[in-house]
Amino acid sequence: MGTIGTTIKPFKATAFKAGEDFFEVTDEDVKGKWAVFFFYPADFTFVCPTELEDLGEHYDQLQKLGVEVYGVSTDTHFSHKAWHDTSERIGKLKFPFLGDQLHTLSKNFDVLREDMGLADRATFVVDPDGVIQIMEQTCEGVGRNANELVRKIRAAQYVRENPGQVCPAAWEEGSETLSPSLDLVGKI
Repeated sequence: MGTIGTTIKPFKATAFKAGEDFFEVTDEDVKGKWAVFFFYPADFTFVCPTELEDLGEHYDQLQKLGVEVYGVSTDTHFSHKAWHDTSERIGKLKFPFLGDQLHTLSKNFDVLREDMGLADRATFVVDPDGVIQIMEQTCEGVGRNANELVRKIRAAQYVRENPGQVCPAAWEEGSETLSPSLDLVGKI
C-alpha cells in the first residue's frame, strides 16, 4: 500500500490527545474528511520533536482547511502521553497521537522498518474518500517542513474542487492554475 491513488486499509489504534482520555481511532473515523498521517520513528528522540513542533504550529491552519492530523509511531499511547507530559515541545501539541505498537498502520502504509520495529519518517495526506493524494518519505536525519505540507494540501484540495485544473510547481493559493490540453503541449 502506501502509494498515491490507493485507499487506506482498515485499522484501529488507541490515541492520546492532550486534555482527553485515551480514545480509539479507526479508518471509519477518517472517512469524509482530509487527514494527515505523520509517521515518525519514536518518542523521546531528536529530529522528531522538531518536526512535530513545526507541524503543531500549523495545526490550527490545517483545522481551518478541514484537515485532521495524526502523529503516528510504533510507541504506545502511554508513551505518547508520557512524552507529552515531559517535553516542552511536545506538551504544546493539540493533535492526536496514534499508538501503533502492533505495527498495523506502519505496515498498512508500508513504512515499517521490520528489523527495528520503527516507522520511517513519512507523511501521507488522505482525501475524504480515504485515498492517498500526497506522500513524502525522508531519511532518518532529514526533518520535514509543515509550510510545504500545508501548500501541498491546499493544492490537492483545489484540484479536487476544480476538476480539469492542475497546480504548477510552487503554486500558492490564488495563483494561476493550468487547464491541460493539446494547446499547451510544448508551450510551457
